[in-house]
Amino acid sequence: MLLKDHILNCFRRAEKEIDLEEKKRLLTFYVVGSGFTGVEMVGELAEYVPILCDKFNINRELVSLHNVDVLPRPCMMLPERLSQKIIRRLQKTGVNIHMETNVTNIGADFIETCTDQITECHSVGTVIWTAGIESSDITKQAAQVLPSARRGRIQVDSYLRSVDNEDVYVVGDNMMFVPKGSEKPVPQMVENCEQSSATATNNIVYAITGKGKMEEYNPSFHGVMVSIGGRYGVAKVGLPSFMFSLPSFLAMFAKHFINVTYFVQVLGWNKVFSYLKHEFFTIRNCRSFLGGHFSNRTPSFLLVPLRVWLGAVWVYEGVMKIIGGWFTDANLTTFFGGANSWFNSILNIGTSDGTSGATGAVTDAVSSATGVVTEEAAAIGTKIFDLNFGLFRAIFVSGEKLVDSTLADYAFKLDVPVMNWFIDKFILPYEGVQLFMQGFIVIAEILIGLALIGGLFSTPASAFSLVLQFMFVCTTGLFLGTFWMIFAAIAVLIGAGRTLGLDYYAMPFLKKYWRKLPLVRKWYIYHD
Repeated sequence: MLLKDHILNCFRRAEKEIDLEEKKRLLTFYVVGSGFTGVEMVGELAEYVPILCDKFNINRELVSLHNVDVLPRPCMMLPERLSQKIIRRLQKTGVNIHMETNVTNIGADFIETCTDQITECHSVGTVIWTAGIESSDITKQAAQVLPSARRGRIQVDSYLRSVDNEDVYVVGDNMMFVPKGSEKPVPQMVENCEQSSATATNNIVYAITGKGKMEEYNPSFHGVMVSIGGRYGVAKVGLPSFMFSLPSFLAMFAKHFINVTYFVQVLGWNKVFSYLKHEFFTIRNCRSFLGGHFSNRTPSFLLVPLRVWLGAVWVYEGVMKIIGGWFTDANLTTFFGGANSWFNSILNIGTSDGTSGATGAVTDAVSSATGVVTEEAAAIGTKIFDLNFGLFRAIFVSGEKLVDSTLADYAFKLDVPVMNWFIDKFILPYEGVQLFMQGFIVIAEILIGLALIGGLFSTPASAFSLVLQFMFVCTTGLFLGTFWMIFAAIAVLIGAGRTLGLDYYAMPFLKKYWRKLPLVRKWYIYHD
């Protein structure tokens, strides 16, 4: 936070600085170290600079970014090919790379570097030091009396005990341990911390209680990943015996997958939802690796008319079914049978007079049944495609000749044998079950509609709207003129009721008491 404030202040001061050289100095940034931390730091800074330049009305050419390291290439743990990709990406974003360059001195407003025994002094506003990992203070103190290596890492045996004192266990970045079959010590990274902690925990429990057995530390690492800003990354992942490189898109996907996994383990599902929302659907400045296409730019109040209209149509459909006798008469046999006969007659796999019972036809704007389909209409209908994928069939037809068809004539259906079997065996043979299902659909449609109109529980209402639409597509099919309701439900799925809706009041109130439930507190693990 201090560093972020410092960077912002550099731009604030540069905005009103009239001395050009002083302005350039304030806008000169050196990141010392080209390991994972240094590369990610300078990558984030390079992506942040254009945003700050635009905010403070500063010419981008006045900003100077530098990455310095005595090593021959960035991220030495990665293959050289990936290091070159890192260099090209950094250079593309305006970073000057200085490899095999040593930092000899740093002052309040300068940095001295030495390359090929030539020392230069550079005027600088900010130096960010990311060169190397130091052990913790307590480890440095222990290293004064226990065998250790450079930077205070304590040497341990295969059980993660100090080689000189079996009562001292060391894990993570503080340990110096060379696994069997390896020539290098374990890396100072997260996987080593997690796995060594598990081994040490087991061995400490055994040492205290005598239960179980001592375990040797056999780490199994799955690769490394480095992100250069929010849009680009490189990764080498896999198994210890088989590693492979990922292209940038998959590398960034792996980064977010790892983060989500970490949040599930440590912070709970509430944090996962928050992370996904901020990283993908409301991210600012188009920083997502998916590009700016998922950024939230449409003001949510523009969705209010769509939400209200979708709700009104659902209420209308429910009321019309009540008028049509759905609470008193078993209509599902003709409802499903008429639609199936209509599709079959067009596909030429049924009888030509099968449409005479199609009082329910295909759709009624939502639930698939208002117009009566005649034999004449079926006779001149057009099959567009009928694709069988085994588990389901995708059927797309028109009730008219193709040249005469309008959007309202096209109908789409997913024919699912398992669903057909369930309906034929457990619903249609029993009048009571039919009435129950009809009543459930009617009540659901009205409740969904009222919820969307009032903006109350709009997310579950929209989700259930999609479930009903899917049921209709798989049983009676839907005309394309009705498909707008599917897309409308998707559009208002997330938080649409918080704008000019009752969710604005209800959700914070419910969330306040929801978090107090013992099960929820345990499930979430943490507090917002």
